[in-house]
Amino acid sequence: MTALLVHQAADLPEPPGAHAPPEAPGTAAERPARAVVMTMGALHEGHAALVRAARAEVGPQGQVVVTVFVNPLQFGAGEDLDRYPRTLDADILLAGKEGADVVFAPSADEVYPGGEPQVRISAGPMGERLEGAFRPGHFDGMLTVVAKLLHLTRPDAALYGQKDAQQLALITRMVRDLNFPVRILGVPTVREPDGLALSSRNVYLSAPERRTALALSRALFAAREARGGPREALTAAQSVLHEAGRLSPPLELDYAALVDPADFTPLTDGTAREAVLAVAARVGATRLIDNIRLTFGGAR
Repeated sequence: MTALLVHQAADLPEPPGAHAPPEAPGTAAERPARAVVMTMGALHEGHAALVRAARAEVGPQGQVVVTVFVNPLQFGAGEDLDRYPRTLDADILLAGKEGADVVFAPSADEVYPGGEPQVRISAGPMGERLEGAFRPGHFDGMLTVVAKLLHLTRPDAALYGQKDAQQLALITRMVRDLNFPVRILGVPTVREPDGLALSSRNVYLSAPERRTALALSRALFAAREARGGPREALTAAQSVLHEAGRLSPPLELDYAALVDPADFTPLTDGTAREAVLAVAARVGATRLIDNIRLTFGGAR
């Protein structure tokens, strides 16, 4: 299957059945007509899983759109906007192979006509926690471009990876709070055989840096296997991360936190509910994030 490359929203083909009369309840017409997978390109197996999930969501008669846009608003000063990998030709091939009908790769002028927007989406207090504290303004820029792309692509469903758990939580909240007519679906994190979460930034890692980076997933798995409550899980993760700080090259930890998945506030000990253990660190010049969901007071 070959995906159609489109650079302007006006050229997006209508999804099949967009103007068909309504059918009886329980028919295939109740499935979303269009699902969108938003990316910044440099697609890998994690993105492929999102495309496959989108195809399964809309069925063979629906339409899957993959967006490729490196959003300047969500990169802060000194971050890797200029060196972020751009592989559009390969992205089109992968997207089509996995079931996408269209690759929408707009220019900055198409997304932000007239330059950077004067009015933006604010991520609010949740956007100031964890990633937001280390990357001020990042989530405002992310939500702004997501809102823009939702308007431009007009999907019935949008799928995002659970690897970016705080991003997914913020998008879900924005859609609910601002009444976007779209369903948000999370897709599980895809990992390499050695446990490293797939990321477009993994290509930056040298072999020694990659070995150090594996401490992130090892810490998450140690927390999952720890006996006890939130305190014991976090301690198990911190122990792995502390040891990784002694490696060469060292893991430079930004945070390791157990939080409520709904708003990313800290989880208090003794709470019997689901939590997200989120970690972020630098290895050399590369910054990586990862997370895992844990349930306390019941089966892990």
